[in-house]
This record gives sequence, C-alpha cells and structure tokens, in this order.
Amino acid sequence: MPSPPRARLRALIALPLLALPATAHAADDDGATVSGLTITGRAAEADQPLSAVRTDAQDIARQVNAVTVEDTLKYLPNIFVRRRHIGDTQAPITTRTSGVGSSARSLIYADGVLLSALIGNNNSTASPRWGMVAPEEVEAVQVLYGPFSAAYAGNSIGAVVNIATRTPDHFEATAKVLGSLQAFKYDGTDADYGTYSTAVGLANRVGPLAWRLSFNRTESQGQPLAFATAARPAATSAAGTPVTGAYADINRTGQPIVVLGAGGLERQAQENAKLRLVYQATPDLSLSYMAGYFGNNTRARSDSWLRDASGATVWSGPVNIDGRAYNLVASTFSSGTYRLLERHWMQALGFDLKGPAGWAFTGTASVYDYATDEQRAPTVALPAARGGGAGTITDMSGAGWRTFDLAGRGPADGAHAFALGAHFDRYALGSDKYNTTDWLSGPRGALASASHGRTETTALWAEDRIRLAEPLDLTLGARWERWRAFDGLNYSLSPALLVSQPRLDAEKVSPKLALTWRAAPNWTLSARAGLAYRFPTVAELYQAVTTGTTLSVPNPNLKPERAISTELSAQRSFSAGYVRATVFTEGLRDALISQTAPVAPGSATLANYVQNVGATRAHGAELVAEARDLGIAGFDLQGSVTYVDAQIRKDAPLPAAVGKDLPQVPRWRATLVATWRANDRLTLTGAARYSDRVFGTIDNSDIVSHTYQGFDGYLVFDARASYRIDEHWSAALGVDNLGARDYFLFHPFPQRSVLAELRYAY
Repeated sequence: MPSPPRARLRALIALPLLALPATAHAADDDGATVSGLTITGRAAEADQPLSAVRTDAQDIARQVNAVTVEDTLKYLPNIFVRRRHIGDTQAPITTRTSGVGSSARSLIYADGVLLSALIGNNNSTASPRWGMVAPEEVEAVQVLYGPFSAAYAGNSIGAVVNIATRTPDHFEATAKVLGSLQAFKYDGTDADYGTYSTAVGLANRVGPLAWRLSFNRTESQGQPLAFATAARPAATSAAGTPVTGAYADINRTGQPIVVLGAGGLERQAQENAKLRLVYQATPDLSLSYMAGYFGNNTRARSDSWLRDASGATVWSGPVNIDGRAYNLVASTFSSGTYRLLERHWMQALGFDLKGPAGWAFTGTASVYDYATDEQRAPTVALPAARGGGAGTITDMSGAGWRTFDLAGRGPADGAHAFALGAHFDRYALGSDKYNTTDWLSGPRGALASASHGRTETTALWAEDRIRLAEPLDLTLGARWERWRAFDGLNYSLSPALLVSQPRLDAEKVSPKLALTWRAAPNWTLSARAGLAYRFPTVAELYQAVTTGTTLSVPNPNLKPERAISTELSAQRSFSAGYVRATVFTEGLRDALISQTAPVAPGSATLANYVQNVGATRAHGAELVAEARDLGIAGFDLQGSVTYVDAQIRKDAPLPAAVGKDLPQVPRWRATLVATWRANDRLTLTGAARYSDRVFGTIDNSDIVSHTYQGFDGYLVFDARASYRIDEHWSAALGVDNLGARDYFLFHPFPQRSVLAELRYAY
C-alpha cells in the first residue's frame, strides 16, 4: 500500500520530592531551576533518593529514536509506554506493579502541569495527554517509583514522571525534519507505513523575560490495530457464499477462529503548539505562564481479505470458508473504521518565591480542556459505509480537569528540613453518544447514551527530614485528603436507562516514612514505607453494563484502593556511574479491576465491570546500573533487570482469580543500552528491551499469547547513529525493532521501523 508521508520523507529533577521534599527547589551552584524542578549535573546523582531514575536531553538525542515525547521514557527501568504506533493517542504507561489498564496509578507532569487524564483508569480515553509536549522541548525526564512522598496523591502508587522543558538564557532557533518507515506483515496484510514530522522552535531571554514558542506537525500511518475474526463452527455446512482469503488461527483462550481482515488502520495528522513565558519580576519572585494546543485528525479504515469466486471483496453477509458457514454482520469490519477529531487546550500559571526567614514557595494552577473531542463511526456495513450511512457520534467535548498546588519549604538548618503544601483538583467527564443518519458528516440525531460525572479532591501535606546523626536521616510525612464524587448520570435510549448516581465522599490520611543512611562515602542505604489511597475515577464510578436486553449500573459505590508499599535499596556510587539494588513490596486492598461478576448480589446474570477486588500483593527486586567511559573512552553502558511476583490474593466475586498473576504485569523485564561516543561528532547506540509474557485476564484464562488480543513476551533490539555535521546541523539514522519481532500486546505491535532525521539549531 502506498504511504504518502514516505514521499516527504546531568539532569536531576527535584528528586528530594520523593523523600526529602523540604529541599525540592534548592538549586546547586551548577544547576538551574525550571518550574520548581532542579536541574543539576550527573555528579549529583549519588545523592539522589534511590527509588528514582532520570535521563536528559543529551542522552535522549544520542540514544533514543524519539518521534513523540513518550519515546523519551523507552529505556528507563520498569516503565513501558504502550504506544501502538507513532501518533497513537492511547498510550498509558506500566510500572513495577501496574499494567496498561491502570493509567490512574501513575502521575505524569510537564513543568509541574498534570498530563495524566484522571477522568478514568484505562488504556483508551484515560491515557496521558502526551501531545502537549514535543521531544525538542525536553530538558530532562525523571521517574519516581512508589507512593513514598506526601507531596503526591495516591495515584503515585506506581510512579511519578516529571518532564522538565528548557528555559532559554539566550536566543535560540531550531528546526527538525524526521521521517520513519515501518514494514509490517501479518497474515493478509503486507505493507509499509510511513511517518513525516516537522518541528520548529524559537526562544530567547530579554531582560527579565524568558520565552519559548514551539510548533510541530506529524503525519503518520499505523499498522492494523485490530483484526476481524470469527469463531470457527464445529459442524461443516454448504451454506453461504464460498470465499477465500481467511487464515485459520486460535484465539487467546485456545479456541479455533478464522482471521478475516484488518481494522483500525489509522492515518493521522497531529499538531502541537506551545508558548511558555518565565518572568523574573524581582530577584526573589518569578512568574510563569504556559499555553499548549494539541490537534488530532484521525481517519481509520478496514481491509477485508475475503474474495468470492469472481475476485470481488466480500465484507458482510453469509459466507462459507473451507466448508463451514459464517454470517458476517455489519460490525465485523465497520467497527475498525472511524473518524476522530480532537482539539485540546492546556493553560497553566505558576510562581516561585523566596520568602522571609529562608522559606521558599511555589505554586501552579492548571486547566486542561477537551474543547473538541468527537469520534464518528458507522453502523452500516462496508463498503457502503465508505460513502456514509447510519452511524454514531461520540462526543467528549467539555471533559477535562483543573488543578492547583501550593508548596513551601523551610530552611534546612541541619537538624530539620520541613516542607508542606496544599492541593486541589476537579475532574469532569462528559461522554454523549448520538445516532446519526450520515456518520461521515451528518448532524446529531437522538441521544443514544450518556455518562457524566465529577470528582474533586482537597489535600494538605507535610514532611520533615530529621537529621538523626550526620550519616542518618529520617523523613516523616503525611497527606490528608478529602474526596467527593457528584453529578453522576447514566442514560441510555435503548435499552432504557436513566440513573442519577449517588454522591460519594471519603476522608483519608496517608502516612509516609523514609530512612536514609550514608553508610560510607560511596554507599547509601535506604528504607521506605508509604500508605496511599487511590480514589475511583469518574469513568470507574459511573459505568453502565449491558446484559442481554437489560442495561444497568452495577456498583456506584466503589471504595478507594488502599496500598501499602515498602522499599529497601542499596546504592554504590562510582566516579562515572552507580549500581543500585532494590527490593519492594505492594499490598492492595479493594483494588479497582474490571472482572466478571453478578450485576446484583445473588443474581445469576453476569457482566464485566470495574469492581473492588479484595486484595492483591506484589513483591519484587530490581537491579539498575550505569557506567560512563567503561573500558574505553566514550563507551557508556546502562541497564536494568526486574523480577516481580504479583498475584490476586482475595476475590470473592471471582474465586477462579485467586492465586493468579495480576493482569499485564510481567514477572521479568529488562533494558540494556550501550552507547559509544566515537568522537566529538559521531555517537552510536544499540539497545535491547525485554519482557516475558503476561496475562490480559484476571483469571489468567488467556493461555495463548501470540494471537490478536493475546500478550506476548518480546525481545526487541534498537539502534541509532547520530552525527554532528557542524556547529548548527546534526543528523541521525535509527532502527526500532531491528529484528522485525512480530508480537502482540492485545494489539499487533510495530515491526521493523527505520527513522531518519535532520536538525538545525542556532
């Protein structure tokens, strides 16, 4: 298939927030502060809390084939971004103990502004809004593991990702052109899919005002995200039109199926624009403003591999495949065809103030608005649907969130380093589905279904780092939170449903503790423990499920997840690197997981919906290492390996799940990155990413991994060569999935992709 885009073919960020937030905004002499995030050199890395990793812009440019900002996390320990192809807007992260269906168990920030979509806890509409940051803006990326800081909400059970962008101190002008080409082959699909991206930026500092303006546009095509399948009948039959082109397979539970074609072949045009201002009003006060825009226009199509005796493509109706009869309904292929239009806006205001008596204060207020978010899909069969016809329009416009954070730290007097803060957030979900007579461009008809609701949290927190002795620090902290859910509404035209959901509220306190011992000049030992509550999101609370001809609301009174996490770490630092060993545990009560259970207690009617699962537990170990100039000058090596045993311990509604692995959490995961700075112009990098297979279902009934909707293990190799042509020009050539590994993570994942980029910087 032709591909039009192809034709145009160190930093240390506020690490004390994890356990010593009282020093979170203190910059070293060789550092700079960006939105309250301290950026220092790699020499400071030995002093960091041990459950944190980071990477900076220089290493990203050398090592990572970064087309979008989520690529910058690619080789960090225990972080996997489920981006199905370039331009994918459904790209949540996994962490040590949480899979891709748990997007609300992590927090992602850019310059202190929340990108996590905490309106849900899934890998679709609740995925982080990565499109608000471009890779060219990034100064550094930091990951904090576990809920060990009172400064963060219980959504930090998995991890906190802090992205810091650059603040200029002189005039800058940048431009980049990038092209990527993926060769993909599976059953009846054999095609190349291309991506073309351009990015430009201007920045300067004029007196007290620093500003940055950036814009990037990406046009991409992705491999199929879905396959049309049908269960193979046990009995033979002569009924139906004989067709060829189907492939025999088995589904993830081991049942025989036929694969009929591909769907979700997305063609996307995306734009990101950003303005950021930092104004030094006085020597003690700086103010910041940021406005960001993300636009996305996606068109997805389906391909049928079926052909009748005359060679014509078959899309629906009664067919016969190898002597067995099938009836292909309209949705068999039309479900993989849709249009998505997104226009999202983000704004934020912030300040940094040096107050009296050595105190310092920071504040951030942000707004994220789904100004336009509309998906159109047909309900009539292809190929007629290509010209229009009946369909649906799903509108999430108006959804979004508001946040406010205020933090203060007192002077570190040796004996104490005190910090405190306040937080407020409000999340709003509005999802309306309308019928329409023309899914391509027709007006909205009758309202078919609706789901609305809001959640709100107010929090206060405090922590104190106490110097027990010169090499021994104790940090004690607590976070108080008051949460409520309100304005919940579920509606359906057919089956009929109209439910105003009950208001909910909860009040929780989460204590934190950390002990750090600098046992020797190059050794640091630490122990951490934290209690955290992750409150239900709007989408989890206000869910509706269909069972037969009945639509109902199964449980509008979900409890918050309660996590108790611990961690023990030992780090040995060297002049050019470090080694860290960590063991960790996590115990969850009332875990919010989707599973099959009775809609009402005692009912024989079963449905799949989000429930409170009694208890889960996970324990594991992690080894992380990094070395610079290892063996020979210019050769750097970094890597990680992690083992996790995560299981369901109590599950009254589904006893078959007890003792089974947590969905989408691999037992083994590893990364390895080798970089050779051959000279001051050329850098070569080779990298490997590994994960063993996981289960997608809570009862581990998906025993087959290499099939659509299965979850494979994988070992993927990447390579990159970057070359500085002169003072202003640089170029890079890279390959992701060098061995063309064919694997599924529910969806088929990209195979070999070649990337080339050219960059100008003034």
